[in-house]
Amino acid sequence: MAKVVSGRMTADIEGDFVVFLIGMRFNRPWHVVKAAYAFRAMPRMLKYLRERPEAGLLHAMLAIGPDGPLVVQYWRSVEQLEAFARDARAPHHPAWKGWNRLIGYDKPYVGIWHESYQVKAGAYECLYGNMPRFGLAQAGEHVPVERKGSTAAERRGVTASQA
Repeated sequence: MAKVVSGRMTADIEGDFVVFLIGMRFNRPWHVVKAAYAFRAMPRMLKYLRERPEAGLLHAMLAIGPDGPLVVQYWRSVEQLEAFARDARAPHHPAWKGWNRLIGYDKPYVGIWHESYQVKAGAYECLYGNMPRFGLAQAGEHVPVERKGSTAAERRGVTASQA
């Protein structure tokens, strides 16, 4: 279990970054084999990316929601994210082709989705209270809240006159 850091902490990351959410939904749970294909592809992709930090993935974490698994990813740039997705030598490309062959968009056994958000430098805010290093703090630095501001607005860089 990760070491809990007492008190209030925040994240600090230099420059712009991308938050990429990707998940799947089991529309017809009895099609376990098809769902397993989609579920097994992500660990291979993440292993590949962790072994190649120059590809741009800063951190990834898995969560299980009421509709299925979700992976939260932090990327250095949208260009690096898209380059990985299109690279025929990287594991995303064969997984994407396999998905289209096995399931595609005309067989609703398993749903997939993704969202990406480009975050400008400093245009974010986070707070971790009595938590281990988590989320964006794992992609960047885990710093005491006082370093960036005691309020959410201060951590976003908003001054009192702008509020």
